[in-house]
Amino acid sequence: MKRIGIIAKRNKPEAVQVVKELVGWLKDHKVECFVEPEMAQSVSHASLEVKEMPRAVDMVIVLGGDGTLLAAARALQKKHIPILGVNLGGLGFLTESTLDELYPMLEAILRGEYKTDERMLLDVRVWRKEKVIEEFTVLNDVVINKGALARIIELETMVDNAHLTTFRADGLIIATPTGSTGYSLSAGGPIVYPSLQSIIITPICPHNLTNRPIIVPKEASIRVTLCSAEHEVFLTLDGQVGFKMQLNDRVEIKRSEGGINLIKSPSRGYFEVLRTKLMWGADIVAKR
Repeated sequence: MKRIGIIAKRNKPEAVQVVKELVGWLKDHKVECFVEPEMAQSVSHASLEVKEMPRAVDMVIVLGGDGTLLAAARALQKKHIPILGVNLGGLGFLTESTLDELYPMLEAILRGEYKTDERMLLDVRVWRKEKVIEEFTVLNDVVINKGALARIIELETMVDNAHLTTFRADGLIIATPTGSTGYSLSAGGPIVYPSLQSIIITPICPHNLTNRPIIVPKEASIRVTLCSAEHEVFLTLDGQVGFKMQLNDRVEIKRSEGGINLIKSPSRGYFEVLRTKLMWGADIVAKR
């Protein structure tokens, strides 16, 4: 690793000091580094736009929370560049490494002693009157849901050109295994191990209680058409980007040809993260 990019949560005050220390550490270890522009101004260091990093650096360090990493993943999509996510707050599902682990991990990474976990992405196209009006790539999920005061909406859902059903519900979530522990889980969806490479379809509060979440193969192409005209309906990508939909808008989702590579924590596995974040066994510990 000769060149490293740094992305940090901009509105987190302690991030500035962390980045300053990190830049100094990398310099001492003869590693050239670049910081995303806004943070670069705060630490007086060489800047580089995030979208340019895959062509210029060997890996990227993301300092913040899962939201920061989601935004970075969309910018770094399909480049397979190693990403080290470091959580500046509590333990995250994506930024699973802690600040205390940062420098020991970097020392190991510079020696070439690290493993990555490939995560799939979803490509999203929005069609309106037979024209593509928006295109996105997401790491976590695609969500179609109604406005706060709207009633149940109707969403015709096709999988590989076969009719699955027309959901009458508050909305629909199409998630990756990475996103299975997010909104999909809150809506009753399953937890899917990240490496399984599948797509989860989870209805939100369906009118028909027999409408349950379903897991389809990674090769599946999913098409959802909005069939409700009288309600406000919104499309949201990774919980961060979105817009209002119109009657007969069609959302097409399929697995992206690329993905992202997250550097694994050497001291913490996926199941430990699950136990910690979801507080599994907490009641047993409390009783003891």
